[in-house]
Amino acid sequence: MPSPAPGPVDAPQGASVLPHGPLDRFFKISERGSTLAREVRGGFATFFAMAYIVVLNPIILSSAKDMHGHHLDNGQLVTATALTAAFTTLLMGVIGNVPIALAAGLGVNTVVALQLAPRMSWPDAMGMVVLAGFVVMLLVATGLRERVMSAVPLGLRKGIAIGIGLFIMLIGLVDAGFVSRIPDVAETTVPLQLGGDGRLDGWPVLVFVLGVLLTLALLVRKVPGAILLSIVAMTAVAMIIEAAADVPSWGLTTPKWPGNPVSSPDFGLVGEVSLFGGFGKVGLLTGTLFVFTVLLSCFFDAMGTIMGIGDEAGLTDEAGGMPGMNRVLFVDGIAVAAGGASSSSATTCFVESTAGVGEGARTGFANVVTGGLFAVALFLTPLATMVPSQAATPALLAVGFLILSGSIRDIDWADWTIAVPAFVTMLMMPFTYSITNGIGMGFITFTVLRLVAGRAREVPVAMYVVAAVFVFYYLMPALGLT
Repeated sequence: MPSPAPGPVDAPQGASVLPHGPLDRFFKISERGSTLAREVRGGFATFFAMAYIVVLNPIILSSAKDMHGHHLDNGQLVTATALTAAFTTLLMGVIGNVPIALAAGLGVNTVVALQLAPRMSWPDAMGMVVLAGFVVMLLVATGLRERVMSAVPLGLRKGIAIGIGLFIMLIGLVDAGFVSRIPDVAETTVPLQLGGDGRLDGWPVLVFVLGVLLTLALLVRKVPGAILLSIVAMTAVAMIIEAAADVPSWGLTTPKWPGNPVSSPDFGLVGEVSLFGGFGKVGLLTGTLFVFTVLLSCFFDAMGTIMGIGDEAGLTDEAGGMPGMNRVLFVDGIAVAAGGASSSSATTCFVESTAGVGEGARTGFANVVTGGLFAVALFLTPLATMVPSQAATPALLAVGFLILSGSIRDIDWADWTIAVPAFVTMLMMPFTYSITNGIGMGFITFTVLRLVAGRAREVPVAMYVVAAVFVFYYLMPALGLT
């Protein structure tokens, strides 16, 4: 087994919690070198790092219309998003016993909102998400999904982990407003700029910068709970600034104590699904391609996240295997289907779980904490969304660095047939804002380079199949199939 994740959160030798107690035995907390306190802190850190999804997912889905001009209700979407995140995260913790939280997937929800819904009704679109989840579960049951993951060579696995690290760092910078997209009307080839207008300005950005410095300082000083302490401290600072200064906007969430912190959940969208209605609207071929698109994104987004977090948490062996991998993958398939069944879009493993791993989480008990907090958020949504992104995203930068520093030395840079694909993978994830694109382009590059180098026999059959699937996926627009 590799050593635990690098950095100041390493568990001391012999660390234990409730030795031989039921929690310790079930979750293997002390066996994995963790403690109950670290799991709890990790669960809180992960929740705060991904709580924005309770606000963002409803915004994305409710802004789109189906073919009948219908919008999904924002309040019902908040309930569906929190409910599904709570259920699937708890399920992953109890069955998979890994610190990988789940929620509505960004990217997939955009596909559902902009590609599926305009061609059919909302229940039809969500039915196709459920079907994609069933296919994922079938692939797990047949062992195909695990064989694909096992076929990925070590160097490429490390490239995926680094790509995820760079990706979450970019997510943190964008969500905090530290960098922003230059509007298309600017007619420039430069996609990003510093701040909102080429310079750093405003209290929210200052909170983010101070949060980054505080997080790194606490990590360097090896302070227990560094990431969580930073999130809490900077939320308090943001609340003080919001009360004392004129702040135009914090983004999705405002650090202000809500007048009524309790809200009643509305389960009106749960179960509003038509499994095969979409095929009647768009035809068998187009409907199948829609399911394939959702499937591909869910399959490889989750695969990359599981591999990256497993490596970071020190849960993988030298061959890349992880305890209970088949259970983890099956729960992920259930999560995709559950997201469709609740009308919150496909649910998948969240890369922000690295915040909890960076805090020391190594078992599924951290998920129990995170899932419990999402369950509480059903009734306390105003409180759950009070933490501004500027206070939570510094954790993503710190954890991204830890992933990078722990993985880059394990790539064989002298072998270009593995170094170049790893390089392509780690760059394409942040540059295309997609884990799936990074994996797809890395797999294709790896297969092609091994072929031209005369090392075709060193490429597993599964890699040939997956590379061919990705080639077809990228050619779909040119073939008129989307």
